Amino acid sequence: MKKINKKLLINWLSLVAVLLVINTISSHFFKRFDLTADKRYTLSEHTLELLASIEQPLFIDVFLDGNFPSDIKRLQVETRQLLEEFKAYNSNIQFQFINPLAEEGDKDALIEAFYEKGMTPINLTVEDKGKQSQEIVFPWAIAYSGDKDTKVPLLKNMMGASTEEKVISSVQHLEYAFANAIATVTKEKSKKVVVLKGNGQPEDVFIGDALKQIRENYFIAPFTLDSVANNPEKVLKQLQGYDLAIMIKPTERFSDEEKLVLDQYVMSGGKMLWLMDMVSIEMDSLYNDTGTSLAYPKDLNLNDLFFKYGVRINPYLIKDIMATPISLATGAEGSATQYKQFPWFYAPMIYPSSKHPIVANLDGLKFEFTNPIDTLKNNIQKTVLLQSSPYSKGIGTPIEVSLEMVSERPEPTDFQNSGLLPVAVLLEGNFKSAFQNRVLPFKTEGYKETSTATKMIVVSDGDVIKNQLDKNYQPLELGYDKWTNTYYGNKEFILNSVNFLLDDSGLINIRSKEVNLPLLDKEKVYDNYSLAQWITIGVPITIVVFFGLLFIYIRKRIYGN
Repeated sequence: MKKINKKLLINWLSLVAVLLVINTISSHFFKRFDLTADKRYTLSEHTLELLASIEQPLFIDVFLDGNFPSDIKRLQVETRQLLEEFKAYNSNIQFQFINPLAEEGDKDALIEAFYEKGMTPINLTVEDKGKQSQEIVFPWAIAYSGDKDTKVPLLKNMMGASTEEKVISSVQHLEYAFANAIATVTKEKSKKVVVLKGNGQPEDVFIGDALKQIRENYFIAPFTLDSVANNPEKVLKQLQGYDLAIMIKPTERFSDEEKLVLDQYVMSGGKMLWLMDMVSIEMDSLYNDTGTSLAYPKDLNLNDLFFKYGVRINPYLIKDIMATPISLATGAEGSATQYKQFPWFYAPMIYPSSKHPIVANLDGLKFEFTNPIDTLKNNIQKTVLLQSSPYSKGIGTPIEVSLEMVSERPEPTDFQNSGLLPVAVLLEGNFKSAFQNRVLPFKTEGYKETSTATKMIVVSDGDVIKNQLDKNYQPLELGYDKWTNTYYGNKEFILNSVNFLLDDSGLINIRSKEVNLPLLDKEKVYDNYSLAQWITIGVPITIVVFFGLLFIYIRKRIYGN
């Protein structure tokens, strides 16, 4: 008996010694093993660099505490696991989960406060064995450090998607959402973005949401080309002080002096985001007594510029069977107004097919009166980022556009061999000046015929960045259509484009990360509800009981005598 006790004591002491050694080693060396097929819990290099750079306490409040339906519960669990991973790499990160509705108070006032901060709660319909109930969820977080703070969206808005599908897409973007928030509150801005004005571009209120989002990570300012007529050399030098210039839907012709300023900005290595319309027509112009308007080509005097850079924007309108809807009033005159949705074939739904990081994992985008882009042969590398569906074609202008189009039912055979028209193209390389071997409109010091390595994105729709306005004429979220209550991927595309052009490739690569979460077949669960309960609850309990009894039996056999 003494020998057995002595042996047992030695075993226990050995176990304690091994645990102490392991604990000592683990306190000096940190390593986690990710055994998932999609490396879901392996942080990207850029995220690790961000985490390592945090020297001050950073706090994250997550408003996802409470008992939620299974879909939101999954988002809650994935968010907690990601933040635990962040904290394991840097103890300066502190987070807490908060239930906004836990404390007694004015529920409506609380919801209104979230609305005012731009953190819209969602109302979920929960189904359980045929029974439905309503749950209010706040899928948001706030990250703050020092005097800086930013909100973090946890649940993506996706058109026509179920909550389960939204959660799966959102989990893919969790690392990006928090990495972007950390960069916003911990890093100082360095890159400068300019929004070009002076040629009939839209007012700021119509691009307000995009400007607000860009401003969180970069310096941004308006820049007018009006002074080019008086002092073009000074304007050029000022423009060259910016890293990226955004041209949004100009409507007035550019002078040769203005073109040379833009051209030499590119030649000096400046990045450009061109959001262009080459056909003049607006949806508002159709809402008249006749419901018609004339679409005609614009003369912006930029064709030679684009031609030299390697693209041509054709003055056609893309008609696409894969269309986004518009909402029109129906019913007899004098009766209660009713609205019905119709497909609008001049507003294509653009689904990204390219695997380029700018558009990878993007939801469908809404374009409006867009034009096809031709890519031309030269030394510039060209990547088609977005294109229309196979069932689309270009319609020549001038042409009368009528709301009566909503009654059309086009046949796919009418679009054979005419689709897949590029509408967004990335250009990279050393560009040739559009004024090569030409008389310059003004003398400029340091004129360059070939650029340093640079890049630009050409999009044949200026409306892709425009947001709608609420009842108080304030900008709504970019990509949200208030008439059909639908969210599109326009906002992510614009932000991805800006990040890529400013060489912020780390955030782009995080955004394109793919996480595969298995979907539960709810129909099979409902049909086999009792069996599912037994498998998920009964089987684990049975296994635990079995091994417990086995352990007792073995223990009695060993020590029974």
